[in-house]
Amino acid sequence: MTVARITEISSISTKSFEDAIVQGVDRANKTLNNLKGAWVKDQEVAIDNGKVVGYKVILKVTFVLTE
Repeated sequence: MTVARITEISSISTKSFEDAIVQGVDRANKTLNNLKGAWVKDQEVAIDNGKVVGYKVILKVTFVLTE
Protein backbone atom coordinates (compact mmCIF):
# COMPACT_ATOMS: atom_id res chain seq x y z
CA MET A 1 0.00 0.00 0.00
CA THR A 2 1.25 3.47 -0.86
CA VAL A 3 0.53 6.44 1.38
CA ALA A 4 1.14 10.00 0.20
CA ARG A 5 1.14 13.33 1.94
CA ILE A 6 0.27 16.74 0.51
CA THR A 7 1.95 19.85 1.83
CA GLU A 8 1.53 23.48 0.85
CA ILE A 9 4.47 25.72 0.00
CA SER A 10 4.89 29.20 -1.44
CA SER A 11 7.52 30.42 -3.86
CA ILE A 12 8.34 33.87 -5.22
CA SER A 13 10.20 34.85 -8.39
CA THR A 14 11.05 38.19 -9.93
CA LYS A 15 10.87 36.60 -13.42
CA SER A 16 7.58 34.74 -13.90
CA PHE A 17 4.97 32.40 -12.44
CA GLU A 18 6.66 29.52 -14.26
CA ASP A 19 10.00 30.37 -12.62
CA ALA A 20 8.32 30.53 -9.21
CA ILE A 21 6.87 27.04 -9.80
CA VAL A 22 10.22 25.60 -10.89
CA GLN A 23 12.04 27.17 -7.93
CA GLY A 24 9.40 25.90 -5.50
CA VAL A 25 9.56 22.33 -6.81
CA ASP A 26 13.37 22.38 -6.88
CA ARG A 27 13.50 23.56 -3.28
CA ALA A 28 10.87 21.07 -2.09
CA ASN A 29 12.84 18.27 -3.75
CA LYS A 30 15.85 19.11 -1.53
CA THR A 31 13.83 18.52 1.64
CA LEU A 32 11.08 16.06 0.70
CA ASN A 33 11.67 12.58 -0.70
CA ASN A 34 9.61 10.87 -3.40
CA LEU A 35 7.94 13.95 -4.90
CA LYS A 36 5.19 12.80 -7.25
CA GLY A 37 3.33 15.93 -8.29
CA ALA A 38 2.34 19.50 -7.60
CA TRP A 39 -0.44 21.84 -8.53
CA VAL A 40 -0.88 25.59 -8.28
CA LYS A 41 -3.44 26.50 -5.65
CA ASP A 42 -3.12 30.26 -6.04
CA GLN A 43 -1.12 32.97 -7.81
CA GLU A 44 -0.39 36.56 -6.83
CA VAL A 45 1.74 39.40 -8.09
CA ALA A 46 3.58 42.00 -6.04
CA ILE A 47 3.31 45.53 -7.40
CA ASP A 48 5.57 48.51 -6.67
CA ASN A 49 4.95 51.94 -8.22
CA GLY A 50 2.45 50.42 -10.64
CA LYS A 51 4.86 47.76 -11.93
CA VAL A 52 4.89 44.02 -11.29
CA VAL A 53 7.98 43.21 -9.22
CA GLY A 54 7.26 39.64 -8.08
CA TYR A 55 5.31 36.52 -8.95
CA LYS A 56 4.12 34.33 -6.09
CA VAL A 57 2.60 30.86 -6.31
CA ILE A 58 1.10 28.69 -3.62
CA LEU A 59 1.82 25.06 -4.50
CA LYS A 60 0.35 21.86 -3.14
CA VAL A 61 3.11 19.26 -3.37
CA THR A 62 2.46 15.50 -3.17
CA PHE A 63 5.10 13.09 -1.94
CA VAL A 64 5.02 9.39 -1.03
CA LEU A 65 5.85 8.48 2.55
CA THR A 66 8.59 5.91 3.10
CA GLU A 67 8.65 3.06 5.60
